[in-house]
Formats: sequence, structure tokens, C-alpha cells
Amino acid sequence: MRKLITSQAFFPILAVVTLWLKTVVVSFLGFNLPIHSWIDVLLIIFNPLGSLMLLLGLSFFFFKKMNGYVLILIMLLLTGLLYGDLLYYRFYIDFVTVSILFQFKNVGGIGPSTFELMKIWDLFLFIDIVIFLLLVKKQKLVKKPISVRYKKVFASCAIFLIAAVIGIGFLQSQSNKTFYSRTQMVKELGPYTYHLYDIVLSFRPPISRAMADQSDTAVIKDFVSNKNEETTDLFGIAKGKNVVLISMESTQDFVINQKIDGKEITPFLNDLIKESYYFSHIYDQTAQGKTSDSEIMVDTGLYPLSGGSVFVRRPENTFISMQKLLKEENYYSAVFHGNDPSFWNRENMYKNLGYERFFSKGDYTVTPENSINYGIKDIPFFQQSIPYLKSLPKPYLAKFITLTNHFPFLLNEEDQMINLADTDEGVVNRYVTTVRYQDEAIKQFFQQLKKKGMYKDTIFILYGDHYGISEKYEDALTDMLDREKRAVDHTEYRQVPLIIHIPGQKGMTISSPGGEVDIQLTLLHLLGIKDKAITFGYDLFTRPKNHPVIFRDGGFVTEKYIYQDNTCYHKGSGEQTNAEACMPFQETVSKELNLSDDIINGDLLRFNY
Repeated sequence: MRKLITSQAFFPILAVVTLWLKTVVVSFLGFNLPIHSWIDVLLIIFNPLGSLMLLLGLSFFFFKKMNGYVLILIMLLLTGLLYGDLLYYRFYIDFVTVSILFQFKNVGGIGPSTFELMKIWDLFLFIDIVIFLLLVKKQKLVKKPISVRYKKVFASCAIFLIAAVIGIGFLQSQSNKTFYSRTQMVKELGPYTYHLYDIVLSFRPPISRAMADQSDTAVIKDFVSNKNEETTDLFGIAKGKNVVLISMESTQDFVINQKIDGKEITPFLNDLIKESYYFSHIYDQTAQGKTSDSEIMVDTGLYPLSGGSVFVRRPENTFISMQKLLKEENYYSAVFHGNDPSFWNRENMYKNLGYERFFSKGDYTVTPENSINYGIKDIPFFQQSIPYLKSLPKPYLAKFITLTNHFPFLLNEEDQMINLADTDEGVVNRYVTTVRYQDEAIKQFFQQLKKKGMYKDTIFILYGDHYGISEKYEDALTDMLDREKRAVDHTEYRQVPLIIHIPGQKGMTISSPGGEVDIQLTLLHLLGIKDKAITFGYDLFTRPKNHPVIFRDGGFVTEKYIYQDNTCYHKGSGEQTNAEACMPFQETVSKELNLSDDIINGDLLRFNY
């Protein structure tokens, strides 16, 4: 045993084995990667090995002897990366990207959101590092001699394993069309190889922009010319009216008409939809940019990027935004949000989108009493916004972004207007209280607008920006809703409310599927503006029934089918169905996501638009 421990092979191999084991455990238990065959199981087990050997080999590849301190540093960095992925996955069901590291403060930083996701048993991930540190202190791990022959064998094995994993993963992606899904990529490449790939991918946007030219816009013109914008009797019904958009933080559609202990979670919204156009099957299409992704879709009609936020990565691009289109109709655009103006790089992005005024944290009186979690509570936010709104030139477009209903859904007891839900998850229990508070804030906002004569000549668009209850908590949500668990729950829970209220108009519920990317064109239709937007959205009143609602990971929803985790399901029953049923839609999904990426990464709208 002593001879083994003192051999040149022992400690590098031990480091590989310990990191490999905890990576496999986290992959199966923490990441909940979709498994469809025994090949998936083998991939998850073996795909981390090559990259681990290559990275840990850096502790001796370029030295005559193995350096224990370098080995431990690499182990710490890799474990930190694995743990960062685990924390991020627990809420977002996604993996960290290079882009996310540059917008760290926008995904919560280190705060209540992060601590909510930490578990006591996470400490086990760092036990091997502690053991190696003790060995260093006892001089058992410092500068062990490593032969050139051993280095060559170690490096060759690492490169062979990485090449094999990439090859098999590429074949899997080709057959399954999973290029857009990071979850599939991690399953097929392993977390460390995926991160190496992501680093390489991060160089794509500046290269794409530098190489783009006028000829690249031809495909945009073809796409626009093939879209036939139909009109209805509602075309121009709100022409010239003021526009108020309310982006409801983390608000999912299941709260509508839902009760807790006999009390409605959203009593005001429930009443409002009776005299509004209520779209009951609108899906959250955001990716890593969350609220900023919702904004880019509503404001520009483009899809979000698969990694990071357009607001952070491409704020200098040329966009054909709703604000610029309305400027041509003499509209004044303003946005109201009680957070720091630098959050999601809004202060710069809003100017580029055509907003003429951004009312942010500095414009509000924010105190410890009237704020919680991420900033000012929704009720004082709307109260303090009304004088600013009244001062705007008319007609105006004003967007309000609420804040209180933000993970981890904290609220003072005196502000709670409904009981906590009764589930095993505190996040789900608290969620209903912050949604109820938000509902009350919107109610009081409407009351004040009516009182001040600012209601009748306005069209209101209220929508949930993205999900609030992530997949980690969906079992508790299913219990709260007293539903049977279905394989498609994750997609179905991504539905967000969309309410378009035009004073004096009768209410109507539209149940055909749509997404946030459709909101822009729907509003323009009601305002009587046509054939000006470059958008991937459709007017929700005339949206083609056979067009899929596209998600950034390559999944989609149609009237009959749900494509989730590389599997086709029947929408009505939630049961898995023949893969061929979903295949006709995959070309459309791929085409639109690719074109949207090309427009953003190449900044193609700067050419003659």
C-alpha cells in the first residue's frame, strides 16, 4: 500500500477518480439529466473522464515533478464550477455559461436567492479537497516525480476520451437535433467538455459581426416577405391611445382563478379578464436573460440568445423596436422600474431601443420600510410612478416592471393578504403571497388611474415575464394545484398570463397557443400599425394554428403536440407519442432560431434598416 501511495501515478489518478465520482453523482442526482436509453447512462458516467484527466494533468504536464498545490487549485476550480452549475441548475434548470459570468449580478449574485438554493449536504462536494490539503501539509503530496512516459500516456488517454465523447455526442445531437439544448449537451459531452465548448462559442458574436455584410440581409427579406400579416376587425381599435405595459415579475398562468384556503390569489386580475382579451395559453420563451429576455421579445420581436442576455452582450446593436416604430406615430416612450439602472445594463439598452426616459431607483423614495428583496415594493412603486406618468407627453407608451414577486418570494407579514400555501416547499408557499401582493398593487394602480382621468384613453397589456416556480419545485406546485403529475408539466407550467384590456371593449378568452414574442405584433395590430416590424412573432388574433411556439432550447408547443427533452408528447393527454408527429415542426424551429441568432450576432439590422 505504501508503495502504491508513493508511486508517481497514485495522486493524479486519485484526484481524477474523486472528481469523476462526484461529477457522476451530481449529474444523476443534481442535474436530473433526461435518460432515454442505456447509451445516455454510459455517456453520463464516462464523459467527464477525459476532460478531468486533461485539466488535472496541468499539475504536472509542464513540470518535472507533480506540484500538489497546483493540483489542489485545479481541483478547487473544477469543484467550484461543478457547484456553480448545481446551484444555477437548481433554480434555472440550466447551466452556467461564459455570458452568465459577465452578468453575475443580474442573476442574483450572492444573496437570498443563492442561499435559498444551498443545502447542508453540499459540503460533501469539498471533502476530497480537504483531504488533499491535509496530505500537502504532511508533505505527502508535494512535488512527486512524474516521468515523461507517464505524461504522454496520461495525455493521450485524456485526448482519446475527449475525442470519443465529442464524436459520440455530435452523432447524438445530429440524430436528435439537440444543438440548442444545454441540458442535452451536458449529457452528451459532460459538464467540463461542455464548458470548454462554451468558451470557444463565446468568440462567435464578435467574429459574426465583423464578417457580416449587406448580402447577409437577403434571408431576412425573404423571411419577412413570406409572412402574411392578416388583419381583423380589431385592427386599429386602439389607434392613438396611450399604451401601458405591465411586466409582472415571475407570474405564471396557474395563479389565475386559483384559490388558497378559499381565497383567490389574483382577485383583481380574475375580474379584469372578464372585460379583457385574455390569452390563456401563452408560454414563457425566455432563456438565461429572464426578464431582459422577455423585454427583448416584447420590444423587438426577436428571440433571446441561448446564452446570456442580449441586453448585456449586444446592447450596441441596431434594433427595429416597438418604441422606434411608435416614435414615427408621435409616441413618447418611457419605462418604470424600481431597481438600479445598471441591472441588466438597462440604462444603456433602453436608450438604444428608443426609450426617451427611464425612471429607475434614483427617481423613487426607497426606504427599508417600503422595500424588500430586490427593491421597492410594488404598491409604493406604482403610487410614486403616477405623477411621473401624468407628466409624460401624450400619446405615450409606458412600461412598468414589477419587482416584489421575485425569487425567493420574500414579504413582510403585514403585507401578506393571503395565507401561505401548504406544501413541503417554502418557495411555493411564499409565492402565492407575493403574487397576491402584486395583484393588489395593480388593482390600486388602476383605481388611481381612473380617479385621475388617465384610464379611458389607454390600452393596457399585462403579462407574466417568465416562470417563478422552477422545475425543482414543480412537484410541490402539482400538489398545491391538486393535479396528477404528467411528463409535460414543466412545459405546461411555463404558461404566463397575457391580458389586453381596452376600456369599453367586451371580454374574450383566446385559448390558442402563443408566446411572448407575439406580443409586439399583437399590440401593433391593435394600434393600426402594419408591415413595419422585423419580427418572429405573429398577431395573436390571427396566429397560424400550425406554427409552433418555440423555446430557446429547441423545444416547442403546437395545438396538438409538445416537444420537450427531445421527446414528442400529445398535448391533450400528456402521453409520449410517435417522434414523427413532431418532426415537421423542427425545421421551422431550427430556421427561426438560427435566423434570430444571425440577426443579433451579426447585427444585421444595421444594413438598410
